[in-house]
Amino acid sequence: MSDHSENPTAPEALKQLPWPDQYRVLAKNARAPVLKRFYEAGCPDPKTPISEVPLVALDFETTGLDAEAHSIVSIGLVPFTLDAIHLSQAKHWVVRPPLPLHQTSVTFHGITHSDIDKAPDLADILEEVFASLNGRIPVVHFRNIERPFLNVALQWRLDEGIRFPVIDTMAIEAHLHPDRNPSFLGRLIGKTPVSIRLADSRTRYGLPHYSAHNALIDAIATAELLQAQIYHHFSPETPIGDLWL
Repeated sequence: MSDHSENPTAPEALKQLPWPDQYRVLAKNARAPVLKRFYEAGCPDPKTPISEVPLVALDFETTGLDAEAHSIVSIGLVPFTLDAIHLSQAKHWVVRPPLPLHQTSVTFHGITHSDIDKAPDLADILEEVFASLNGRIPVVHFRNIERPFLNVALQWRLDEGIRFPVIDTMAIEAHLHPDRNPSFLGRLIGKTPVSIRLADSRTRYGLPHYSAHNALIDAIATAELLQAQIYHHFSPETPIGDLWL
């Protein structure tokens, strides 16, 4: 099966358009109603200050790291802005993967066979998930999970992928710490690597420690991390187009 992780089937001409224009084209061409509504909800102009952009922190727990071979087993999301994290609107779902769980993934995220036995398929909750995504820019920590896994999951269920920009808090940390992996000489003189993992990144901003590998907790942790990154290194007036990928 071809790699749909970044929806390579999208025409190159479409990929060159600004995101708002891509959404307008995709809204006209989307066949699945849930995707048509997603694109019709629109995308902010790249010059919009991030303080004016509705955001949603998104995290998936999966059975592995390959979107073509593994599946989503839980989804956590929480709408937020730079000023507030809307915990009353936070959502968490356990979903049933197409293939049985492997013990290594159970050990990693703690979701067991009994947890998924009566869990819905992702197709059964798409309307609920997109109700929180529509009109918001997703914020993730490591974009090579949420965007490709959702794209492949929709390809399988709707025969149609998805394109959307994300703000990646891990990519921001990588940008802020370009020399995070010291050279051999640097290690000799005592320099240590700078971790850009979610928990370690939060520690640099004095944010509290949360247990990892729960999709909702990680989504909340990502939202808090972006707020800290903006106020320490950017500005509420930073254009969203400077931050999304």
